[in-house]
Amino acid sequence: MELKELNEFKAIPEVSQKLNDYGFSKTFKSGEVILNENAYIQAIPIVTSGSIKVMRTEEDGREILLYYIKAGESCIMSFLGGIHRDTSKVKAIAEEETEILFIPIDKVNALIKEYPQWLDYIFRLYQKRFEELLEVVNAVAFKKLDQRLLEFIQTKAKNGHSNELNITHEQLANELGSSRVVVSRLLKQMEESELVKLGRNKITLM
Repeated sequence: MELKELNEFKAIPEVSQKLNDYGFSKTFKSGEVILNENAYIQAIPIVTSGSIKVMRTEEDGREILLYYIKAGESCIMSFLGGIHRDTSKVKAIAEEETEILFIPIDKVNALIKEYPQWLDYIFRLYQKRFEELLEVVNAVAFKKLDQRLLEFIQTKAKNGHSNELNITHEQLANELGSSRVVVSRLLKQMEESELVKLGRNKITLM
């Protein structure tokens, strides 16, 4: 898929053409790691199809989901880290089969100088990610885990356009920064309340 087909760039065909000229595409399978924490960022990813989940890992090994990157979007953390020649502070994983257009860092800097529209795209991404991170902080600080869990399942179902999720309790716990035992207990309570139906590595919203 060419980037110019995406709605995000239809209004700025010059930038779309430059990105297609500069970039190279790669497809990742579901669950495949695209970027690891502490890795140097050589290119900026723009999702052309599929989606990516961006995670943060704590010292004790626990992980928490920060945000999703969908088609037409990129990772502002990669922008900042790449431009400053810094290492990644997050881990990016393909949520489903995902195609990504990678733009080399030196070309990113050139585009910023040449096209104000590209810089505007970066600023809008920054604002969106900042708001999503505020939601994560708000949820962790003020919402009970059972509420966070239900909202998380609802969000994944909406993103996947299906009420049936193929996911383990361990995966849910990792993405919420909790433990499998706690998540399993809460899911059982939700099933008793007829909010979800549990199966083997499967959760169905009622």
